[in-house]
Amino acid sequence: MSSPTVHPFASHATDADLDDLRARLAAARLPEAETVHGAGPGPRRWDQGVPLADLVDVVDYWRTGYDWRSFEERLHRIGQFRTTIDGLGLHFLHRRSTRADATPLVMTHGWPGSVAEFTDVVDELADPKDADAPAFHVVAPSLPGFGYSDRPAATGWGIERTAAAWVELMGRLGYRRFLAHGGDWGSNVTTVLGGRFPEHVLGIHTAVGHAPPGLSTDVLTEAEREWVEETRGFWSRRAAYAKQQATRPQTIGYSLVDSPVGLLAWILDKFAEWSDTEDSPFETISRDRILDNVTLYWLTRTGASSARIYYESHDSLDPELRVDVPSAITTYPRDIEKYPRPWAQERYRRIVRWSSPESGGHFPSLEVPGFFVEDLREGLAAVLAARR
Repeated sequence: MSSPTVHPFASHATDADLDDLRARLAAARLPEAETVHGAGPGPRRWDQGVPLADLVDVVDYWRTGYDWRSFEERLHRIGQFRTTIDGLGLHFLHRRSTRADATPLVMTHGWPGSVAEFTDVVDELADPKDADAPAFHVVAPSLPGFGYSDRPAATGWGIERTAAAWVELMGRLGYRRFLAHGGDWGSNVTTVLGGRFPEHVLGIHTAVGHAPPGLSTDVLTEAEREWVEETRGFWSRRAAYAKQQATRPQTIGYSLVDSPVGLLAWILDKFAEWSDTEDSPFETISRDRILDNVTLYWLTRTGASSARIYYESHDSLDPELRVDVPSAITTYPRDIEKYPRPWAQERYRRIVRWSSPESGGHFPSLEVPGFFVEDLREGLAAVLAARR
């Protein structure tokens, strides 16, 4: 039975857990260097995965320089809570705006992300420095099996059930009607929110405009066909991680929960490949921000449970689902899935703003946080204007 009670939550890793992490990092057994000979700075250095020299550098910093307590303090300042919905304990950040005209907004992360993606943008979204900018009451839940949310003990927690839980969560916070944003798996949850719950969802902003399957390329421009080919190329040649997690999440989960170096490499590989950079993800994202995210996975032991979202939800977005609430879609140039507008509008029937920035990848709130905030504001402002 779901309890309507929302409890304040304080995340605090024990000193013993942090000492254990550092000891495991110091005792790590590493393979020999990759055999990509003569590859200078650039994407080719990563052809076989995370280069040994890069990993050694990050592991050393994680062990001797990284400050987890600083991240815990940032979470506390934003505000953390937990509640139980449909039998599962869910963690979320909640930052209420001081503005009387603020609109509720639920923001959903994906994999290999977490609520750590949003900690640097929440304050500006809630209480913008510009008094003319829209303000939001920001709610950022941890997906089931991620972070400080519970790890499901049975199957069934896919994107549809998660979206329904978000509606219940927002209602408990007093937000009967709200906006929604998401990227990666968050874009799937956000699409379901807009399509299934129009009585609650004012409109959505998504970083992926999921096209329904089976559409023709005849109506597309040459540039749009390139997007389609890039997306198909990703799923056919670069998505082994997704197939592994969709079919055998338990198997990879043992490594992700037992080895911090294994967990770091598994996640860092994605930050490198999916960011809008020439060589290293650290060109745009600091080591601290990536380690905030990785350490959250490590301390909560959610490497296996988070991987199961692929088992639960891979290719599960209903091909017949249509979104009739106002929608804003932003497609970043180095994201892994890019669908052209003529395809996207077959699902999203009221696209009120379409944005294709010149830079940015899969983690825009970390890569280009200033632009991300402005783009999200403009997109949601267009959504709200369309309802007037």
